[in-house]
Amino acid sequence: MAHDLNNILSGLVSYPELLLLDLAADNPMRSKIETIQRSGQRAADIVQDLLMIARRGVKDHLVINLNHIVSSYLDTPECKRLLEKHADIRITTELADDLINIRGSHLHILKMIMNLVGNAVEAMPAGGTITLTTFNRYLDMEVDRYERIVEGEYVILQIVDEGVGIAAEDLHRIFEPFYSKKRMGHSGSGLGMTVVWNTLKDHGGFVDIHSREGDGTRFDVYLPATREEIGKPAERIVLQDYTGCETLLVVDDVPEQRDIAVRMLGKLGYRVTAADSGEAAVDYLRTQSVDLLVLDMVMPPGMDGLATYQKILEIRPAQRAIIASGYAPSDRVKAMQVLGAGGYLRKPYTLEKIGLAVRQELDRQ
Repeated sequence: MAHDLNNILSGLVSYPELLLLDLAADNPMRSKIETIQRSGQRAADIVQDLLMIARRGVKDHLVINLNHIVSSYLDTPECKRLLEKHADIRITTELADDLINIRGSHLHILKMIMNLVGNAVEAMPAGGTITLTTFNRYLDMEVDRYERIVEGEYVILQIVDEGVGIAAEDLHRIFEPFYSKKRMGHSGSGLGMTVVWNTLKDHGGFVDIHSREGDGTRFDVYLPATREEIGKPAERIVLQDYTGCETLLVVDDVPEQRDIAVRMLGKLGYRVTAADSGEAAVDYLRTQSVDLLVLDMVMPPGMDGLATYQKILEIRPAQRAIIASGYAPSDRVKAMQVLGAGGYLRKPYTLEKIGLAVRQELDRQ
């Protein structure tokens, strides 16, 4: 389902980006097209929430600082829009100067904070203050709170609201998918708190909740600390970092996906050909050569990406490839990478995502 939805959503995310490249900055159509693109991206984000709940397992754990993530959340367009929409709510922070680092995914923890703050806002129809606090804590023994928290060194994110609180009989159900006391259609997707729970578990973390009806709610999020240091920040990426002139073959069974990839890569200067199936790609490479394949993983009813790549390697043993899919990475994706395929590119495409994936694989030694 996720694969099919991401293929459909590509039209709402990728085509607007191509249109915006050809419009002048003062064109009155820009804001309308940007609205379409944002709506499509929001739908794609919900699909990623579904995948995260179904598949689990965050893999890109880096050394990060929770204070940086809290500060970056406050600067996001989503947070600013939230506060504009709820002018009677303010967010304050109390961030520890000596906060220890954690290992994790900046993106997933940012999404967790976004969901917790969004929930706090919805719990305060009369307005009020949400306070985000960070501090270090060492537990020298296991404690039994909302859940059992094992001993260890933690970084705590505390989110306190002045809202309506949570009834005692509801507390044990708040992390269930689609469980809500709100009227249907007047809140989010119903997945926010489930994403919070899964993110915590994927990071080896825990949560403690203090709430009483009419007296607000406090979430204490426990994330395991690390004494490792943060590496150097990544350099800022510009368009020139992912342009090129090499020859590429896009292999995808969905016409719209082929068209989007061909157009985007053409905009970046590449010479691009397309094939509508794994079988067609194998036939093409019997007589032609390309510098890189952009290979879709799921192409029913014919060969999938792995079977296609295996056949191609029999003809061209050193063929470079990147893997594209609207689905989550699977064992067959890993098998392709063992054979020599490079990065995994998640649909829907953006110019930067597809450009960087192609450029990084072409430049890989």
